[in-house]
Amino acid sequence: MSTGILAAHRARIEQRIDRWVAGLPDDPLYAPMAYLMRLPGKRVRPGAVLLAAELFGHDPDDVLDEALGIELFHNFTLMHDDIMDQAPLRRGMPTVHTKWNVNTAILSGDAMLVKAYQLMARDPEVLRLFSEHALGVCEGQQRDMDLERRTDVHVDEYTEMIRLKTAVLLGCALQVGATLAKAPSAERMRIGAMGEHLGLAFQLRDDLLDAFGDPDKVGKQRGGDLRAGKRTFLLIRGLEKSDAAGRTELREELGRSPEARDVQRMLHVLDELGVEAEAAAEVEHHHAMALDALDTIDVADARKAPLRELAQALLDRVH
Repeated sequence: MSTGILAAHRARIEQRIDRWVAGLPDDPLYAPMAYLMRLPGKRVRPGAVLLAAELFGHDPDDVLDEALGIELFHNFTLMHDDIMDQAPLRRGMPTVHTKWNVNTAILSGDAMLVKAYQLMARDPEVLRLFSEHALGVCEGQQRDMDLERRTDVHVDEYTEMIRLKTAVLLGCALQVGATLAKAPSAERMRIGAMGEHLGLAFQLRDDLLDAFGDPDKVGKQRGGDLRAGKRTFLLIRGLEKSDAAGRTELREELGRSPEARDVQRMLHVLDELGVEAEAAAEVEHHHAMALDALDTIDVADARKAPLRELAQALLDRVH
């Protein structure tokens, strides 16, 4: 989130997180939660809760607990994902399982999920929405693991995986804010659709930044996903187009160990085949679909400006 209303909402969220962390018991179970929540984050999802509530005329301060609950759930998934991915770093700092150990990270993550549910329980419809979408995120993570074991992944399978793993939580956040603001059911569905398309654009932009972004701004080595052989949109389409053109460079590199892969050669092939441009067009498509969904919401256009700003900030980000 960037300027104006978005910055003000982010400040509200950071203050709420600080109060929550300060209130945690002095106990080994809670120390990893405090550590992870204090790492710098974009706070896009909790910000979306506040923006949606405000869009429908509700006081954003009234929905801070649910915004925090969404952020706790998001960080719970990161804590457990890092274990599954054996990731050493999160936002440039040691991951929880690295700083402590795997068992502590599992248990602290479980407790963090319980804490999230406690914050989402005020409104029965919010609790139902949250439970449905939280399960979707778990399904998305399972699909991600399944796709890693396959070499015949198609773009539509990848898109559905990232919809579940990444996009549905942003859609949920917007729906939670709208629900607490007592928005009509049809409007809640529309803003949820906006969130899903924004989430898809967000993840596809992540894929592009990993491969083609400025490493100094992104904060990690260029082409990490390619080096790992991760089936992202770029690699899936790259393999499809390479095979159709009778080119073998990508498959040759994938046949080598991750350490021996020539990532620059892989990036060159993706560029020559137009895959980077194709992925960028897909980002623009989902961004446009998100704005189309926002346009259909029956609220004064001026009130939609902060959500348009959020959508643009996610599109323009460089890390």
